[in-house]
Amino acid sequence: MKKLFLASSFNDVVTLFSSFEKNVHGKTVTFVPTASNVEKVVFYVETAKKALEKLGLIIDELDISTADSETIRQKLARNEYIYVSGGNSFFLLQELKRTGADKCILKEVAAGKLYIGESAGAVITSANIEYIKDMDNMQKAATLTSYDALNLVDFYTMPHYGSAPFKNATQKILADYASSLPLLPISNKEAILIRDNEITTKSVH
Repeated sequence: MKKLFLASSFNDVVTLFSSFEKNVHGKTVTFVPTASNVEKVVFYVETAKKALEKLGLIIDELDISTADSETIRQKLARNEYIYVSGGNSFFLLQELKRTGADKCILKEVAAGKLYIGESAGAVITSANIEYIKDMDNMQKAATLTSYDALNLVDFYTMPHYGSAPFKNATQKILADYASSLPLLPISNKEAILIRDNEITTKSVH
């Protein structure tokens, strides 16, 4: 069974996560902060960690860009959940492909492991991430040759919709791609919940 929880800002939608996934206390999450490595603003990494710890989860951090392939494989396989943080989607995809972590993640998700993606972590679940170029700097991924991504979902998550500082970028993406791609915009207060083929968007009130 495929299970994904996709958000713009995890800390803002923790209550939605709690009702989506029960009994998380004491379980371990592989926390991938890699997308934030090339960003100046990274507060959301610590905010997400604190939110997960508050739920009773144990954080096992895994920086894809510095870990060896065996460590990557072991951590993704061993822990109960996979969390991929926000940052630059192109750099994240580059590192996932370079290390083979993309294949490890796909294998674990196919086996039923819950994938939690925040911002860039949600973007890379689509088939191709070129659409996010007005939000993320493509030049941060100098060796990325293809924008084909995880292809875990048949839509294109557009995080931070209508939220500062991405208001203009999200509107431009919507204008450019709405007619050609099945975009799914979510604000910082919304999350996409996926169980197999059942996809729902919920918001925090």
